[in-house]
Amino acid sequence: MIYPQSSITLISLERYRKIRNMLHHRQPDLTVVMDNVNKAHNLSAIIRSCDGIGISEIHAVSYRKSIYTEQNAAAGASKWVSMNLYPDIETVYNKLSASGMQILVATNSEECLDFRNVDYTIPTALVVGAEWDGISIEAIKGADHAIMVPMLGMGESLNVSVATAVILFEAQRQRAQKGMYSKPQLKPENIERMLFEFCYPRLSRELREKGAPYPPLDAQGGL
Repeated sequence: MIYPQSSITLISLERYRKIRNMLHHRQPDLTVVMDNVNKAHNLSAIIRSCDGIGISEIHAVSYRKSIYTEQNAAAGASKWVSMNLYPDIETVYNKLSASGMQILVATNSEECLDFRNVDYTIPTALVVGAEWDGISIEAIKGADHAIMVPMLGMGESLNVSVATAVILFEAQRQRAQKGMYSKPQLKPENIERMLFEFCYPRLSRELREKGAPYPPLDAQGGL
């Protein structure tokens, strides 16, 4: 097939290898649910933490149009992490439960487990709450466990993006100890598909619109 020259900007070998390495460390059975988190800096920080530990898909619940707008903007600005938007927590919980994930809500009460005493090597969804309102009652009731980051000072809790990062890096530590970053967790066909889409985003869009298959990439990321 001859591709339009305007669709192709050849990727450098260094960037191709970096993208491939990133995909080889992705953890498809680990995700985050943002329950009405709406501040732009927190959304961006959470997405960056997710990317940093190998999460490629996250979820967000919005009950107000203003929150949806902020979340939608964050989703569009994220190249490496996709975000699915939902109108209510029940919808996303049904989806996660159907895929076999344990659902953990990060909150702050006497009944909560210390976040370090949880097994993150099994399929896991971490739910974090809005900056002012915290986790919704519906989110707590539908979860398998409630967890907390213990606080020894006067503050009752961490900023939502900081708490998310702390918990996620504990998940990364446990998974690394178990060797879950030592071999790809994504299916080979998904790695190849995502690799092509990240390397050649414009061409991949054009091929999808035409219903045409992606061509194989050579060892240096070329067509």
